Amino acid sequence: MDSVSGVGVIDKGVLILRALAGGPLDLAQLQDATGLPRATAHRLAVALEQHHFVRRDTLGRFCLGFELIRLGHAATEAFPLAELATPILTELRDRTGESVQLYVREHDGRRCVVSLQANHALRWIVPEGALLPLDLGSAGRVLAEGGPDLEDSVEEREAGVASVSAVVRDRQGAVVAAVSLSGPVERLTRTPRQSFGVAVQSAAAALAAALPR
Repeated sequence: MDSVSGVGVIDKGVLILRALAGGPLDLAQLQDATGLPRATAHRLAVALEQHHFVRRDTLGRFCLGFELIRLGHAATEAFPLAELATPILTELRDRTGESVQLYVREHDGRRCVVSLQANHALRWIVPEGALLPLDLGSAGRVLAEGGPDLEDSVEEREAGVASVSAVVRDRQGAVVAAVSLSGPVERLTRTPRQSFGVAVQSAAAALAAALPR
């Protein structure tokens, strides 16, 4: 595998953790999922187990360890934006009836840090923690350098899905996040900005006002 960080053993360990995010795997399945040699996959999984990042289930399969829960809570507490945004996004979701998300820029992508699902049977679900591209979708474009404050997207990243996103700026005018509303084209129409743009911008403005000085 090509090294992402320049530190191969770290890259391989992260590869194992990401493979296990999909559920428990035995050694053969872990090898297939990562493309690592069997001995390497076993050695690194056992090493991660010693640090409680990996554990074994009752069938002896590797799965994510409970230490990751503690680290996840610590990361959340160190990132108050998600906590500030949740009641505002909940109100937006309840008012519009559609799924809403909060994204922040992460290098050349955008990370979903809050995702609230619509109550409709037909809905668009973005998992919290998902890393998506900047160059596809309305949220990516408002987070991009010099991007618009409000943008919509229709069937750009996924067929049948539309979205509209608004930028969140801090008190110095720097872009810190994007509020996004997404759902089926049948409900959002092919011009989601006209239907939901004002509501999304209002939520983004409310979050900007709630940011600490």
